Parts: sequence; C-alpha cells; structure tokens
Amino acid sequence: MSETTGASYAAAGVDIEAGDRAVELMKEWVKKTQRPEVAGLGGLGGFAGLFDASALKRYERPLLASATDGVGTKVDLARKMGVYDTIGHDLVGMVVDDLVVCGAEPLFMTDYICVGKVHPERVASIVKGIAEGCVLAGCALVGGETAEHPGLLGPDDFDVAGAGTGVVEADHLLGPERIRKGDVVIAMASSGLHSNGYSLVRHVFFDRAGWALDREVEEFGRTLGEELLEPTRIYSLDCLALTRTTEVHGFSHVTGGGLANNLARVIPDGLHARVDRSTWTPGAVFDLVGKAGQVEQLELEKTLNMGVGMIAIVPAQSVDAALTTLADRGVDSWVAGEITERGAHTSGAELVGGYAR
Repeated sequence: MSETTGASYAAAGVDIEAGDRAVELMKEWVKKTQRPEVAGLGGLGGFAGLFDASALKRYERPLLASATDGVGTKVDLARKMGVYDTIGHDLVGMVVDDLVVCGAEPLFMTDYICVGKVHPERVASIVKGIAEGCVLAGCALVGGETAEHPGLLGPDDFDVAGAGTGVVEADHLLGPERIRKGDVVIAMASSGLHSNGYSLVRHVFFDRAGWALDREVEEFGRTLGEELLEPTRIYSLDCLALTRTTEVHGFSHVTGGGLANNLARVIPDGLHARVDRSTWTPGAVFDLVGKAGQVEQLELEKTLNMGVGMIAIVPAQSVDAALTTLADRGVDSWVAGEITERGAHTSGAELVGGYAR
C-alpha cells in the first residue's frame, strides 16, 4: 500500500518561517522611525499599527490627508542589481511628498511588499530603506504586510507599495484657491529620475541602445545602474520648513506626467503658470535618454521630471526668504517662473524657451 503526503502551505511555496525571520530582521529599522505618538503602543508584528491621535488636540480643525503610491518598474532594476535598500526611499518620497502638497505634515506610513519567495535579508533590506526614508520625512512606519505569491511571481520578483497619513490645520490648507496673479514659481532640484518614467527609460537604454547596467557612463561618473537607482529626493520637511518661515501659496510634486502637467493641477481657473526652461540645466541622464532613444523633447517633458522634483508657489515678497530657507537646508532651488492671467489659448501651465546649456 503506497503512502501519500498531504498538501501543505510549504509545499505550495509559502515559507512562514522565512516570513517570521524577515519580521525579526526588520524590527530594528522600524524602531528608528518612531515618533512620540507611536512609542509604547505595541510593536511590529501586530494586526494593526497604532498612532496616538490625542496629539491632534493642539489643532483647531485638523484635516487628515492620505496618499498611496508605489515605485513602478524601478523595482526591476533593483532586482537585477541586487540592491534593495534604495527602493524604500523612493516609496516614501512618492507618498509623503504628495501629502505635503496640501501642507500636511506626514505622520505615519504603512507598506506592502509582495514577493515570489521570501528571502528574509532581502525583505529586511527593503524595509530598511523604507525606514530610512521615513526618518528623512519625519514620519513613523507603523506597520505593513509582506505577502508571498509563489506561482504568480518568480522567486526573485517583488513589488512594493505604501500608504501614508498626514495632518494639516484647516486654516493652513494649501491649494489652488490661495494662488494669485504675480506669485512666483520656485523650482527645487531633483536627485535624478526619481521614480517616474522608468518604462520609457528601460526601453531606451536596454531595448534600443543595448546598454548594460554595469556600463560605465562618463557623463554620470558611475555606472548606468547606479545612476538609475539614485533614490528619490524627499522634500516633505523642506516644504514644511518653508511654510513655517515664509508665506507659501502652493506646492506641486513633479511625478508622472512631468512638470507642466503636475503644476497645472494646482493652478486655478483663470491663471497660468509660465516656467522658463532657461533657468536651469537638466541633468545628464535626461539628455542621454533623449539622445539614446531619439525621444522628442516634449515627450521627455511629459514623462520625466527634467531635473525639478518639487515646486513651491510663493508671493513675490516671500521669494528671498524661501530661497534662503531652502539653501540653508541644502536644497538647490531657483526662481523658475511666474503666475499670470490665463489667455484664450493658454493652459494651466507651460514651459517656455530653451534649457540653459
């Protein structure tokens, strides 16, 4: 009589012990993100993250803001390079810098990591990057989920997503209704591609140009892979510093869709943002994407950030204070344009002139 072995979760490809090991490895990094509102309220591994909302009592009318995002196909480059601790910076930046656009202070984040197979050290490395990003953003990482999907994802495949919550005083809420004719557009430099347009970038460098990730690129002063994995700059604390030191009417986070499209989202009807390209020189990576893929400039501009990761819109009398605050915080920034009345044939925002060379 033959013996048969019953089915099991492990036989189906899910390793619970590896998942438990990953949680243990990530705990030290999550602990580094604690704010006073989460200290002592349970630990990692519970069913829900906790945040002491009594801290909101100091607000007259607190408005909670929520945002969620991922990092797109940039994760494929991290997988191929075996570098996992930068993707978390990207994830945090994409979430918290959406929150701060309305003036909200990021309070806490949760993450979701989906893998084909749990490699504990790899998962812990991803969470390390998320935790480091949260520290840079001033928010707590209160929990998350690691899901193992054998059969749907390959053993080395993974994806990440996150959600964040912030708070802003109702009277300090930023948005299109605050922006006025004569306001000034201040650009803040990006650290590179950030986390947008990688489907185009991968197509250009790998499919069309045939470059390898370990190719040394003179214009970058490092390999192609190192350039493409440069983490997204996190601006949340810089933007909040601006709101404390001077008058700010609005922010725009430059992500998918490019500078003009994202800036137009915060410009009210009847007004127009005119941004002068001659005020900055895009980094080498943007130029090389264009040349290697024969990508037209307008296509680049509606896909990539072109060297500007965040925009602040301030009244003219606040420009000097804003630039000083950003310089003191190590943020390269400059006056890039102005807010004017919208003409019959103009949209919410446009780029004019040619880039400085």
